[in-house]
Amino acid sequence: MEVIMFLGMGPMELIIIAGVVLLIFGPKNLPKLGKTLGTTVKSIREGMDEVDDTPSTSSKKHIEDAEVVDTKSDDK
Repeated sequence: MEVIMFLGMGPMELIIIAGVVLLIFGPKNLPKLGKTLGTTVKSIREGMDEVDDTPSTSSKKHIEDAEVVDTKSDDK
């Protein structure tokens, strides 16, 4: 029989972790915790997508708006 591993942990470790979480937060707070965790993951993913899109569009705009400045001066 093949045991499915999640992040290097077997089913017994996952059950123990779930039990500890249940003891710490209590059954009434678990839905709130799940909702908060889901919203956090969603906002992180949206933020990562924005970061991936931003450099390609904004860097082109900055290059177009850049001003050429002559740093060499002939007034010696």
